[in-house]
Amino acid sequence: MFRVDPKQAVIDHLNTGGQTTKDGLSPEAEIVASRPVETGYSHTVISGLAQLIEAAILAILGLVIFAVYVEGATPEFYIPLILGAVLLANIAFNLARTHRMPAYRTTVKQLLRVFGGWTAVFLTLMVGIFLFKAGDMVSRVWLLSWYLSGAAALLVFRLGLRHLVLRWSATGRLKRRTVIVGGGDAAAALIEAINKSTNGDIELVGLFDDRDGERSPDEVKGLRKLGRVLDLVEFSRRAKIDLVIVSMPLSAEARVLEMLRQLWVLPVDIRLSAHMSKLRFTDKTYSYVGDLPVFDMADRPISDWNLVFKWVFDKSVALAAIIALSPVMIATAIAVKATSKGPVFFKQKRHGFNNELIEIYKFRSMYTDMSDARASRLVTRDDPRVTPVGRFIRKASIDELPQLFNVLKGELSIVGPRPHALEAKAANTLYHEAVDGYFARHKVKPGITGWAQINGWRGETDTVEKIMQRVDHDLYYIENWSVLLDLYILIMTPLSLFNSENAY
Repeated sequence: MFRVDPKQAVIDHLNTGGQTTKDGLSPEAEIVASRPVETGYSHTVISGLAQLIEAAILAILGLVIFAVYVEGATPEFYIPLILGAVLLANIAFNLARTHRMPAYRTTVKQLLRVFGGWTAVFLTLMVGIFLFKAGDMVSRVWLLSWYLSGAAALLVFRLGLRHLVLRWSATGRLKRRTVIVGGGDAAAALIEAINKSTNGDIELVGLFDDRDGERSPDEVKGLRKLGRVLDLVEFSRRAKIDLVIVSMPLSAEARVLEMLRQLWVLPVDIRLSAHMSKLRFTDKTYSYVGDLPVFDMADRPISDWNLVFKWVFDKSVALAAIIALSPVMIATAIAVKATSKGPVFFKQKRHGFNNELIEIYKFRSMYTDMSDARASRLVTRDDPRVTPVGRFIRKASIDELPQLFNVLKGELSIVGPRPHALEAKAANTLYHEAVDGYFARHKVKPGITGWAQINGWRGETDTVEKIMQRVDHDLYYIENWSVLLDLYILIMTPLSLFNSENAY
């Protein structure tokens, strides 16, 4: 997979750091971007959950029938047999391609393949029992009862799953909102291929192309051109785009690279269509959108099951931390209220995931009449705006603890790039103006702590070099994310507080 080098992009990124073009979006693009969008469901997660539930149903049936009917037999033989048969069934169902979204929408085709796979598993068990002369160890009544009840359970489960999938399809929950970069005949062929091969799971939203005239008309196969590639950055954020498919020939290397440098700040999948290429590669070279072969150019970070794991991690850690740290938080609230006039909490607008504005919570650390909600002036050493209590809680990062409630609300993660104030500056220059590609750090949800913080890049950013170091560390985190990395950062965060020379 081709990837834009984040370090190089920080230096020579060609876009404006996530801003709109001078004249803003076109009227048509504004209309599309303003339409409400339902939250989509991941096909991968649905398929994974379906497999887990199906396997659990079959295993429980086998165990219940064994417990009720079979007497005198040792579970040490039956339990491995049941688990092995369930594993074989899952393999058979996947080989028969029954755990794919198009299969879930069918009835007869899906059920025939599922019943065929289930029958093949039991034929395999019977052959194995015969070959190993284990007939006396297995109850024939149990085996037949499990086969029949399993077939009935599969019928009910698959029909229920089909109903859910069809309902989600009708409400647009399974569609990936997609835009095409390119125009002309190549885009027309691409649109036709998508409409024929994606089973309605792709919602084409519009075209974006830097060319005009006959080479790129305003409408292709009923799909309107909504603007230029640079407009796509702002449009994708507002319209919640999931996928960008580039309709450009492989020979147009310069155009493809420039397009990637403009779009890499977005949390979307970017694919280069291979449908018009005369070159033919092995199947492993391609990924597919429906039946359409594409090359993977960039992936949305932390998606599908990884997103589920991170959600569970965030919620469980946040709840545990709130319970464990509640005495500290209560004591801090009392100290803030008792030593200076004004509210206990301080609210501040910041950029969250995909540049959306969020309001984070902190314990108030400044005098109320000197508070700077937009952080237009950085806090410095011995800053007179900071209260005595505020100086301590800022140095120890206790002022950040209320952001655990932002995590429960889904606005922050425990670990991620720190959200910066809207008007925060380095050397009197706004962050996004000081560092090209700055908004790429918003491809994931911001966090209470992060890779930059445990590596000493917290506190004052009075030079461009300091904010560039933060961005560089944030991009490293995004590119190398894993649950283990989150755990490591979480463990190292308390230790990093001892290095607080830049925290005022």
